[in-house]
Amino acid sequence: MIFFWLFITFFEIGLFGFGGGYGMLSLIQHETVEHWHWMTSAEFTDIVAISQMTPGPIGINSATYAGYTAVKNAGFSVPMAVLGSATATFALVLPSLILMVVISKMFMKYMQTRTVKSVFLGLRPAVVGLLAAATLLLMTRENFSTPTDNPWQFGVSCFLFAASFYGVLVMKINPIRMMCYSAVAGLLLL
Repeated sequence: MIFFWLFITFFEIGLFGFGGGYGMLSLIQHETVEHWHWMTSAEFTDIVAISQMTPGPIGINSATYAGYTAVKNAGFSVPMAVLGSATATFALVLPSLILMVVISKMFMKYMQTRTVKSVFLGLRPAVVGLLAAATLLLMTRENFSTPTDNPWQFGVSCFLFAASFYGVLVMKINPIRMMCYSAVAGLLLL
């Protein structure tokens, strides 16, 4: 019976958990600790710490560990606890999967309409602006240095930035390959 409620609980969290993984943490904590009493607050704190240390989105990692802990604390064996982690993870991701399938079906159906084309034409400058903002946020003293603090690092950083920009935009080099070239150049020059 715990698997059914685990699925329902994490499906609801996935459906109503806006704001990304960190936004979901309070919902996961409320449901698993306060509502269902599947674990203690200390166990949930450990789950959050482990979720932050492991690769992947924190919301999904937390669901995986919370599902495991909930089933294990209910007295089931380790293989059943692994099934609990899979159940919680799948239930958390399922609403997003369903939504993306529906949106992609609608997009494929209506992508040739004038309205949808206009929306995407309007989104292009916004995407460019967001990418430019992200670029400017990364152009910090820690990443580029300054001409007075470390002129060599500043010069190499500016050169690699300009070379990467030119290589991707003009020479049409694959961005992943360009990142690898820049990483090697950074290792050799810095």
